[in-house]
Parts: sequence; structure tokens; C-alpha cells
Amino acid sequence: MSKPGIFTSPEGKSYFFTFALISSLFFLWALCNGMIDVMDKHFQELLHLNKRQSAWVQFAHYLGYFLMALPAGWLARKLGYKGGIISGLLLVAVGCLWFIPATGIAEFWAFLLGICVISMGLTFLETVANPYTTVLGPQQYAAVRINIAQVCNSVGWILGPIIGGMFFYSSKGAEAAQETLWIPYAWIAGAVLLLCLVFVKAKIPDIESEDVYHLDDSTANVSKSIWSHGHFSGAVLAQFLYVACQAGIFGFFIFYIVEDVPAIAESMKTSWLLGGESGSVVRDGQRFISEQGATKLLAYIGFTLFLLGRFTGAGILNKISAHKVLSFYAAANVVLMIIIVLKLGWISLIALFLSFFFMSIMFPTIFALGIHGLGKKAKLASSFIVMAIMGGALMPKLMGWIADHHGMSVGFIVPAACFLVVSLYGSMWSKLSGTKSMLGVDATKGH
Repeated sequence: MSKPGIFTSPEGKSYFFTFALISSLFFLWALCNGMIDVMDKHFQELLHLNKRQSAWVQFAHYLGYFLMALPAGWLARKLGYKGGIISGLLLVAVGCLWFIPATGIAEFWAFLLGICVISMGLTFLETVANPYTTVLGPQQYAAVRINIAQVCNSVGWILGPIIGGMFFYSSKGAEAAQETLWIPYAWIAGAVLLLCLVFVKAKIPDIESEDVYHLDDSTANVSKSIWSHGHFSGAVLAQFLYVACQAGIFGFFIFYIVEDVPAIAESMKTSWLLGGESGSVVRDGQRFISEQGATKLLAYIGFTLFLLGRFTGAGILNKISAHKVLSFYAAANVVLMIIIVLKLGWISLIALFLSFFFMSIMFPTIFALGIHGLGKKAKLASSFIVMAIMGGALMPKLMGWIADHHGMSVGFIVPAACFLVVSLYGSMWSKLSGTKSMLGVDATKGH
């Protein structure tokens, strides 16, 4: 029998079309997340909030994940992958359509509610799609497949801030931008409903991952609890802390650019990289990057490096063990965060951009490492790993508090500490899982 490909089973069955369809969901939730990350600054200006208060946007977003993670996992086990996906898409559409009346209500709570409902729908999609990519082919390529799917995710991250910046900020002020806040969400709702129809018609096979640890074997003399496996429980902690880093860095990116980046040359005022003249503003006789310019930098440089990291990461993970790559990338980001805290001007800005590259593979790689070998319990495990996204709601509040009292740059000490723990998880994964590596899987040392 010939060696199976990345999307081909040992029996020769190809899952490429199913994988491509599932990958569209990765694009969808990244687009929604990318829009959220440029919303904080809008509400800070509109409602005159401090950084800690503006972090309620991130809190509402990740609260939706926390509230729906276990119900989504339960429904996925009852309805299968297809039913879980359709449920999630419908909930996302409801949340997006809510932004139409929310704009009329014009209260902070109304927008936070819409953000939370959208996130609840995205929870279904992430709970189902992340583990599903890992079973659409040979197990040793699970981390490779999920990172390939995340390339589509990275494209969504690039477009999200661009679209959000178009409608959340205006040269006429925050009040004028408030009137157009619902427009992108209405378009997304229409696209989501069309995608839902596609999934209703499509054939989505319900495939389970290999049960390396015999969790589903009622006769096996081993623990049936997924929490007894350190590679899973460690992944929950690592994902909690990684998403805390991601939410903090993405959410406070615009604040950092506006407050701590040095003045730019006058010749930069018409630069396409900043979106033209609206991308900069004059303060105290010097020209600085504006909020609109910061959204362009987030998309054009930050998320482009994020995408590049996903592209190169998929290739690297096909050659090097996933846990080793995770450990190295997280350690690199510890160093980069410290450079930002030190306030080294343009060097710190470069460090901030580079952190996007090294964050790129973390979420999907932690996910793949965490559910490795859990069989039917992978759906349940997926629920807890998605629930760990709640880290994105809590840590930005702490980061915002530090920034309010000590400056925006100092706030980056929070992700520095979190990345350190993620790096330690990667370095310890082989021992925790009893598996040599994600490539050429050797689970003979399984618990």
C-alpha cells in the first residue's frame, strides 16, 4: 500500500474537498475576530473610557466562548460535526443581524451583547472545525493540516482590521463612525446564511481520531478521564495563556502605536501603508500615526507576518516535531515582549511586528498537541480547549490596568510571562504525552 498523503487515508480515500470546505470556517471566525480587535479604540473615544474599561469589548467576545464551549461540545457529540457547524453558523448570523438594532439603541451594552452572541456561534465552529481537521488524513500530519487550515484564518485576520477600520473610524469623529458600525455585520450575516446552505447540502463524514490511550475501551484497565493525561490538561492551560497573549497584543496594538511609537517623517503623511493622509495626525508640531493608520499597520504588516508564519509553519511542522516548534516560537516571543517593555523606540515596534510571526502557529499547534490520541473524547477535549479561550477575556483587563498606571509598553510584561509558560509546555509535551513526536507518532509509551 502506498504512503498516504496529508489529506488521504491509508485506504486511499481523499478528504481534500471536505478539508477545503472546513477551512472556510477558519476564515470566517478570523474575519470576525479581526474586526473586534480594532473596535476597542472606537468605544474608548466614543464613551471616554480608560484602557481597562475598553477591554470590556474583549471580555464580551471571549465570554461568549466560555459560556458556549461545553454546550457546543455536547451538541457536536449529539449532532455530529455537520450539525455542530450548522448550529454555529446560524448563531453567528443572529449575532451579526443584532448589530442593526444595536446601532439604533446606541448603548455600550447592546454592542457587547452582539459581540457575545457572535462569539457563541464562533465557539461551535472552533469546537468542531479545529479537531475535525486533525482527523482528515493520517494522524502524524494532524498539526500540519490544522496549520494549513489556519492559513485561511490568517487571511481573515488581515481583512478584519481593514474592514473594521473602514466603518469603525471616521475623520469626522467617533460619533459619525457609530452610524456605520452595523454595515459590515449585515454583509457578514448574508454570507454566513449562504455558507450555511452549502453545509446543509454537503456530505460531511463523521470521523473519529485514533484512540491511542484507549479512553473509549470499557475493558481497558486505565483511567477514562481526559484530565489524567498531562498533554491535554497542559494544553488547556497553555491555550488559556496563549489566547491571553493574543487578545492583549491584538487588542492593545492600536493603543501602543498611537501612544508609544515615535513621530514619523512628514513625507510619510501620504503613505499607502498608513492609508493616506488620514493615517497620521499632527500633535505638538510633530506627525504621529493615527488610529486609522494603526489599523492599516495591523493588517498590512502585523497580520501579513501572521499569515507568513502560518505558511512557513505548515512546512516546518512537516519536518520538525510540533512541540519543539511551539517551544521555540513561544520563547522567541518572550524575548520580543521584553524588548517592547524596555521602550526602545523603533526597535520595540519591530519586536511587536515580529511577535505576530511567532504567534502564528501557537493556537492550532497547542490544539493538535492537546487532543492527540484521545479518540471519541477529542470532541469533549476540544470543548475544554476552546473554553480556555476565556484567557482572552481576563488577561487584557490586567494588561489594561498596568497600562493605565505604568504606560502601554509596560503592559506587555503580561504576555511575556504567559509566553514563558507556553514554551515550557512545548518542551515538556513529549514527556507528558508519552509520544516521541507528532511526526512518525510513537505512542508505545502512552499512559
